[in-house]
Amino acid sequence: MEPYRIKVVEPIPFTTRQQREEALRRVNYNLFDLRAEEVTIDLLTDSGTGALSAAQLAAGMAGDESYSGSRSFYRFHETVTELTGYAHILPTHQGRAAERVLFTTLLERGDLVLSNTHFDTTRANVELNEAEARDLPCPEAKNLDSTEPFKGNIDLEALARTLSGPDGSRVAVVVMTITNNGGGGQPVSMDNLKRTAALCRQHGVPLFLDAARFAENAWLVTRHEEGYRDRTPRQVAEEAFRLADGCMMSAKKDGIVHIGGFIGTNDPQLAQKCELLLIATEGFATYGGLAGRDLDMMAQGLTEVTEPSYLAERAEIASHLAHRVRAAGVDIVEPPGMHALYLNAGRLLPHIPPHRYPGHALSVQLYLEGGIRSAELGSLYLGEEDEHGNPIKSAPYELVRLALPRRVYTRSHYDHVGETLAKIAKNVDQVYGFRITDQSPILRHFRATLAPVPITG
Repeated sequence: MEPYRIKVVEPIPFTTRQQREEALRRVNYNLFDLRAEEVTIDLLTDSGTGALSAAQLAAGMAGDESYSGSRSFYRFHETVTELTGYAHILPTHQGRAAERVLFTTLLERGDLVLSNTHFDTTRANVELNEAEARDLPCPEAKNLDSTEPFKGNIDLEALARTLSGPDGSRVAVVVMTITNNGGGGQPVSMDNLKRTAALCRQHGVPLFLDAARFAENAWLVTRHEEGYRDRTPRQVAEEAFRLADGCMMSAKKDGIVHIGGFIGTNDPQLAQKCELLLIATEGFATYGGLAGRDLDMMAQGLTEVTEPSYLAERAEIASHLAHRVRAAGVDIVEPPGMHALYLNAGRLLPHIPPHRYPGHALSVQLYLEGGIRSAELGSLYLGEEDEHGNPIKSAPYELVRLALPRRVYTRSHYDHVGETLAKIAKNVDQVYGFRITDQSPILRHFRATLAPVPITG
């Protein structure tokens, strides 16, 4: 059972199908533009959408709002230093701010960034600095049905070839995303992380963690990796941070807060450069764009997130939803992770070709049938077309992510998701595709406008 009791509740909206149809037309079928009061179950993201604990709220009430040197900063700094072991800690208002400050400082035009998988804002911040973001997922990740436990690993052979090959001199940093969000929420093993760290040291390349979901990765390591079954998630997390040269983190995930993040590094020169940019663009180095109460709540959340009882329930609720989704006849990326389930929309909707965005089609249908908001991770997110709308590049898989907010929804809410998917799975021929009517040059899935396209034949 859940290791907490509910002290405060918030009503959720219930809409009619007609209201949802009107809402979809109004937002040009982009679910990001829906108003919150039009969504019944919001699984768009787990970023900043979790429920705060009583202890976090209490910590926030004691927040020190001094511009410089607040008590809140020093509590936050001590908590993060004990967790990560890094010599230099800089708060930021969220993860993409940490990415921007770090990559703007670290990268030059033509540099190469290697990763197990870059997520969308990470890739965008690399490319905004005119560098190349290259993914090296492990071979096991290609089999969506495989139950291999560490499909989030980086491909060590490809990493070694790149570092020692003609592109080796271009590699500015290796980023290991734990867990691998863009790769189906799959974890990274400690063995893979150790070997990656050794290769980076051998070639003089810094290794940074994208640590947004470090605690969930640590929990899965304790469940599935030999030599770590008797360790606590906190012990695994501490070891993981110390294998890397630094990290960037969106604390809106495993900090269980609504806003916040940080950069950690052992490099004093890099830290100094990052601090100067932080002060110029985010805020002074002891608040980084955050209120003192945010720093206090982040410190408390980073303490709570490695509690075994919390993580065990988090894993169980994901398993519960996975069971309901499979029972509905919908395949997922196996094995289920913790922060999200990834639906195999391409397999469910084979009549919709990639350039008609089956993942987005399933997301729209989830909202239309059940008021459920989700996120497409397919060809709308990763694909490219020419000026006439003809496909140039499609995503390797057409997925839909159901992100699970922390401590927000109960099993009956997730049962509703399963029931809605079962209804869709029985009538897949009624699901239509989409075409893009307008898009931005980067991160197009956030702002694109679309129109439905009937699928015939």
